[in-house]
Amino acid sequence: MDQVKIFDESLCTLGEGPLWHPDRKTLIWFDIMGKNLLERGLDSTNAKKLTFDNYVSAAGWINQNELLMATSRSLEKVNINTGDLVKIVDLEADNDLNRSNDGRADPYGGFWIGTMGIKMEREQGAIYRFYKGELRKIFSAISIPNSICFSPCGKIGYFTDTVPGIILRVDLDTIGWPKSEPEIFVDCRKDGINPDGSVVDSEGCIWNAQWGSSRVARYGPDGELLKTIEFDAPQASCPEFGGDQLSTLFVTSARDGMTESQLKSAPMSGSLFSIETEFLGQREHKVLLS
Repeated sequence: MDQVKIFDESLCTLGEGPLWHPDRKTLIWFDIMGKNLLERGLDSTNAKKLTFDNYVSAAGWINQNELLMATSRSLEKVNINTGDLVKIVDLEADNDLNRSNDGRADPYGGFWIGTMGIKMEREQGAIYRFYKGELRKIFSAISIPNSICFSPCGKIGYFTDTVPGIILRVDLDTIGWPKSEPEIFVDCRKDGINPDGSVVDSEGCIWNAQWGSSRVARYGPDGELLKTIEFDAPQASCPEFGGDQLSTLFVTSARDGMTESQLKSAPMSGSLFSIETEFLGQREHKVLLS
């Protein structure tokens, strides 16, 4: 297995939301605090950066050229080539203290997105699901929403609130709405771990970026820790599988809040990392607007 590499040297203040676009064959990710969308292909083609007026954090693909993108005010249809926006629905548009954070499309064409306080105020956020034109709040009193991802069978959704340090799982109905109370999947509290973004591979195992721990951890469908990969960035934020075989693990990271000493020790914090693995990811699901 290859070693960890730097896939892109753009130093994001708060890198998040990596998305391997299955039609464009590019990796799309965000610098939330920079209000930027970034894109790059495997051979450095299609490299671009789009800058917006509001914070942007996550997206799901609609077609080859358009995404459903979460901003701090709304869900927007964005043309990746031009940056043109069309508002689809407001997202806490009356709350200037909040922004969007982690999000991912589900197997039914829905899009889950979390909100949180810009200053990380406790329990000020929530998790919503957009499905065929309807935006519905599904979980409340969330401080830092993360780890939104889904099992290959489509019957289980995962998420976390990073502050309590527990990754939760919830059963989904036949069109993807939660049908059970969330239950503990992985309890990170005993190890002092801060679970951040996650993605599920083709075997149903969760890969979780662990903020402050310089690593991504792989957990089995039963929650057992199976593997860890270390990164030269304390604040790994979210993993994503991509590449021609969906075997490349991409990982965003952040510089936000790091001291001068910490940045000297890990100067590439904020970069996008990659590593070839022996595992395969899932093809990202398409968002259905209606």
